[in-house]
Amino acid sequence: MVNIKKIRIALTKGRIEKEAVNIFQKAHIDCSEIMNKGRKLIFHNYKDNIDFVLVKAPDVLTYVEHGVVDIGIVGKDTLLEQNKNFYEVLDLGFGCCKFSLAGPRNSNFYSGYNRKKIATKYPNVARDYFRKLGQDVEIIKIEGSVELAPILGLADAIVDIVETGNTLKENGLVIYQDICNISARMVVNVASMKMKKSEIQTIIDKVQMQITAREKALS
Repeated sequence: MVNIKKIRIALTKGRIEKEAVNIFQKAHIDCSEIMNKGRKLIFHNYKDNIDFVLVKAPDVLTYVEHGVVDIGIVGKDTLLEQNKNFYEVLDLGFGCCKFSLAGPRNSNFYSGYNRKKIATKYPNVARDYFRKLGQDVEIIKIEGSVELAPILGLADAIVDIVETGNTLKENGLVIYQDICNISARMVVNVASMKMKKSEIQTIIDKVQMQITAREKALS
């Protein structure tokens, strides 16, 4: 009898979790326990010897990097913001949105020579973006609604995730520049990819088949 090594997968709680469960189910990787989760955080698939763990987005990469889990499902925004060690193996094609630079509608952000202030929940993403532009800015870390920062005069503009743009519009802000597209990704612990290569590759292949099938259906 073949000994299948246990694989532990961390899912980002919320929307990504629901989309990930959907794609795993279609790939015949049972996640039925999660559908009636209550307050539980760890779920078992005994048939495939897989544990699923529900965690917050920033913690997914921490667990992956330290080898507590083998695979993580998390947004590209988290990957860009955190400097962690992992393999990014799949773009899952859901949770699609973008990082954008935005600010007041009637303000000319690019005029003048004064040092601009940028409010954001993602200081590393913002810093890297302006560094590539060769533009010196002051980054202000905000934990809550970043849209308030330019309205109250704390910042000249914001760097944030934009999906529909409705929140910006309702607060009198517009997009100055799109920075990059983001979506949910599958990442793998470096050591796990070597030690559990067969089991992990099987999961990757099953999920990849579903991604390909979905793309064909939409084309």
